[in-house]
Amino acid sequence: MRMRWFLRSPIKSPLNLNLSPKRSFSLRALVPHWPSPASPRSLPRSSIPMAAIHNHSNSEAGLARRFWIKFTRQSIFAMYTPFAIALASGNLNIDSFHHYIAQDVHFLRAFAQAYELAEECADDDDAKLGICQLRKAVLEELKMHHSLVQEWGLDLTKEHNINSATVKYTDFLLATASGKIEGLKGPGKLATPFEKTKISAYTLGAMTPCMRLYAVLGKKFQELLDSNEGTHPYNKWIDNYSSDGFQATALQTEDLLDKLSVSLTGEELDVIEKLYSQAMKLEIEFFSAQPLFQPTVAPLTKEHKPVEDHLIIFSDFDLTCTVVDSSAILAEIAIVTAPKSDQNQPEDQIVRMSSSDLRNTWGFLSKQYTEEYEQCIENIMPSDRLDYFDYKELSVALEQLSKFENTANNRVIESGVLKGISIEDIKRAGERLILQDGCTNFFHSIVKNENLNANVHVLSYCWCVDLIRSAFSSADLNELDVHANEFTYEGSVSTGEIVKKMESPIDKVEAFRSILKNCNDDKKKLTVYIGDSVGDLLCLLEADVGIVIGSSSSLRRVGMQFGISFVPLYSGLVKKQKEYVEGTTSDWKGLSGVLYTVSSWAEVHAFILGC
Repeated sequence: MRMRWFLRSPIKSPLNLNLSPKRSFSLRALVPHWPSPASPRSLPRSSIPMAAIHNHSNSEAGLARRFWIKFTRQSIFAMYTPFAIALASGNLNIDSFHHYIAQDVHFLRAFAQAYELAEECADDDDAKLGICQLRKAVLEELKMHHSLVQEWGLDLTKEHNINSATVKYTDFLLATASGKIEGLKGPGKLATPFEKTKISAYTLGAMTPCMRLYAVLGKKFQELLDSNEGTHPYNKWIDNYSSDGFQATALQTEDLLDKLSVSLTGEELDVIEKLYSQAMKLEIEFFSAQPLFQPTVAPLTKEHKPVEDHLIIFSDFDLTCTVVDSSAILAEIAIVTAPKSDQNQPEDQIVRMSSSDLRNTWGFLSKQYTEEYEQCIENIMPSDRLDYFDYKELSVALEQLSKFENTANNRVIESGVLKGISIEDIKRAGERLILQDGCTNFFHSIVKNENLNANVHVLSYCWCVDLIRSAFSSADLNELDVHANEFTYEGSVSTGEIVKKMESPIDKVEAFRSILKNCNDDKKKLTVYIGDSVGDLLCLLEADVGIVIGSSSSLRRVGMQFGISFVPLYSGLVKKQKEYVEGTTSDWKGLSGVLYTVSSWAEVHAFILGC
């Protein structure tokens, strides 16, 4: 239960709890309605939006850029579809590619028609010219498709059934370009000449996400090409969508959307956002609907059989699930609710330090912890970087870190800084705790899925299990098994003591092993561990699949020194897909020395469960 917030830079965490009087940056600075220290000890429910998130979006960014940032999570699901992974790997079955090309031709024809309708509605010469250029680019893309057809000897003159996902998108796009748009006031159709001028913007809103998605996929696939493996069978497709020309066309589409939207009202911009979102959703459905004639490595649960298999998900909590470290929250609650130095304390209540003394004490603990932690990390590192993965040596080294964590936690207990925190405030803080985007969606999809035989266990250093349970309870996730430390209470107020159940990497991995040992079934088990810090290393390595979320420099530094490889999950999947042939398994096994890195929970969700 490391005081990890001390090790995070102010940029990485919304809180900087180096709590000297001059440098404190408390939740009151983030949350205007947070009560002052003079407020009653029991905080009102509406007063604790605990994990306030700074909005880092650039207000000067164009509409298209803002929409792409907002819906990037959805785009990840398209990239992680089995079709896209197989295409990137180069072993996509030719029949699948043939079917895709046939469907994509219908897409492009709809795009050309939509551009033509949008051009007719535009009342600005520059806009008309821009739309005309985009239409010509689509026609050029159709020519590229025909050259691909000739290169592989495909015959598109044969009848190909248009799948429902293709029809959905093309019908949606052409309805939009015709002015039949859901969400508009009135009959849902733009009729007057003035109203029709807005059709151009709406149409671009329904096309832009597709253009940007293909530009991103092209670049990603290009990055993954291996020059040592010879020519990629779908290199021409990748070259087209990663080319400067296509990238420029995608940007031109976005720029035109920005210009066409300048004069629109807030309500009309909301309509464009809905169109953008719907287009992204339909594009993901299009990729998901492509038929495959081969085994694939993703999603991980594609062959899961509840009567035979048991999926066990393990996750850290602080800064893996949360935006703010729970230790920071508990420290802030203690300081905010502490009495001022000139206030008399009731004799029948636990005597507490004043708020100013608490700040000073936390500041001292912070400084001492940071200095000693960094020194401990240096001490456990081998003098030379290992060129092989050595789990045993790593375990021995982390025993030193475990001793350090125990000593640091004892200091916190002895200092009395956690005395007097009410359980009501802790639970309310948990209820208002904001979790990482996509985290609760993923857990919901696991525990509520009747087609999965799965469990989720949260292993945490958090000082107070009640905080975690409240956070998940408010998200309707009572099914999660939480393993963490506990406060002791007199009545409903903490004594400052902690029942230590999990405070080190060794504790975590022992809990991990115990949970697996107590799974009294004969089903085939598949384990996944998701974590973000050095304390998660042993569990990450013992799990069949270890996923590192976030960018902890100390985790990577320690891991690499002990011979651990950190591989971006997507590139790892593409590599496995290259090796994956019928009759083999995807070979997910623990203690391989390979950990997979992701930037968001969307990647975790897409990999394990798919769309």
